[in-house]
Amino acid sequence: MTTFADLGVDQDIVDALAERGIVDAFPIQEQTIPLGLPGQDIIGQAKTGTGKTFGFGIPVVQRLGLHPEPGVKALIVVPTRELAVQVYEDIDMLTKNRPTSVVAIYGGKAYEGQIEQLKAGAQIVVGTPGRLIDLAGQRLLDLSNATEVVLDEADKMLDLGFLPDIEKIFQRVPAVRHTQLFSATMPGQIVTLARRFMSNPIHIRASDPDEGLTQANIRHLVYRAHSLDKDEVIARILQAEGRGKTVIFTRTKRAAQKLVDELQDRGFSAASVHGDMSQEARERSMAAFKAGKKDVLIATDVAARGIDVDDVTHVINHTIPDDEKTYLHRAGRTGRAGRTGIAVTFVDWDDLHKWALINRALEFGQPEPIETYSSSPHLYTDLDIPEGTKGRIVTAPRTETVSTAEGGSSNGRSGSRRRRSRGGSSGSSGSQGSSGTPPRTADGAGTHDGGGAEHRDGTTTPRRRRRRRGPRPDAA
Repeated sequence: MTTFADLGVDQDIVDALAERGIVDAFPIQEQTIPLGLPGQDIIGQAKTGTGKTFGFGIPVVQRLGLHPEPGVKALIVVPTRELAVQVYEDIDMLTKNRPTSVVAIYGGKAYEGQIEQLKAGAQIVVGTPGRLIDLAGQRLLDLSNATEVVLDEADKMLDLGFLPDIEKIFQRVPAVRHTQLFSATMPGQIVTLARRFMSNPIHIRASDPDEGLTQANIRHLVYRAHSLDKDEVIARILQAEGRGKTVIFTRTKRAAQKLVDELQDRGFSAASVHGDMSQEARERSMAAFKAGKKDVLIATDVAARGIDVDDVTHVINHTIPDDEKTYLHRAGRTGRAGRTGIAVTFVDWDDLHKWALINRALEFGQPEPIETYSSSPHLYTDLDIPEGTKGRIVTAPRTETVSTAEGGSSNGRSGSRRRRSRGGSSGSSGSQGSSGTPPRTADGAGTHDGGGAEHRDGTTTPRRRRRRRGPRPDAA
């Protein structure tokens, strides 16, 4: 195996990687780092999970030197917020032992913190096109000295319609620069982009052999499942022997939220990442998943960009993806870094035609998904699920703390809520406000309460109760 030290990487960067247990270079890193360090423009054809972030990140950090001047010297452009966070974390780790500062610039978060880091002199910017152009347009982001430029997942940026934004960004960076472009596929527009903005780039292709390796590492199971039984099937799969971190893909945001609520109710430690969540909430879910505090992550396709976790053992497609590219991207969340993984796909009756296309394109040789229910014996044997497993984790019964200040409500509702429900049983709410004098109000409350001898012994007790509850006119 080739180590990073063998590739000529500075010792402080080698040490930062070694602290994370990263010593040997992946194939894409072996090919790109020796070219990137001296400043060769590179087109890297590699998909997420091949180690390309270090492939372009190490040359960027090392070329800036041990003590770079304050101000933006390097720009890494990514298509999504989640990928921005992931790449930022990796680059920030590389700079651990040197004063170089990294900042993530993306939408969905307040401007202030990002602007403060720029003003403080951050040298490396990782960002999404929209927020980058926004800050550059406000003269808050100066790219005129960014001599290191990286475009990551360029084909995804093309899919999301960012090509015009990319061209605007290139107009703001120096004409003489070191440029690296990474993309899983090379459609014509990406090739044209590379020709326009790169200088004699070397094309390094690492995707084909890696895809073959990934397929070999992943076991694919395809089931024709009933929509009403899917949650139960998933809950049983999550109790399979050796099941580690699991990513479940849904087609819609609503389905993602519904499934995470269902699995949490069944006792599983689940989190979700989807478009209806705030950026901070999405980041909290991702951080909890990476740290192992949550071991199930439910995600939609767009939100799943940037899920770069090596120890995912299972991927479950709650609904079948629309095409083979999306299928490979989803399945590629498992079986990473040489590990094995399992990809389970549910095909609804109405979606059999989609599976036929994916099966043909990827040559799986499984034209007919197996009809599968939560009680099907083959489900247990296929996924090594212990016999007798049901779709709910048995836990100790939940107890709720009862607050005497709230009237001893066993369902956790406030005392004022209980008073309203009692008052609705008899009498008119208008009678409560018929007089502003405390004795009338208190006596009225005792009568209105419908059986309270505790309220019929004068005004002293009700007055004391009102003071304890607070000066609310409806306390009676």
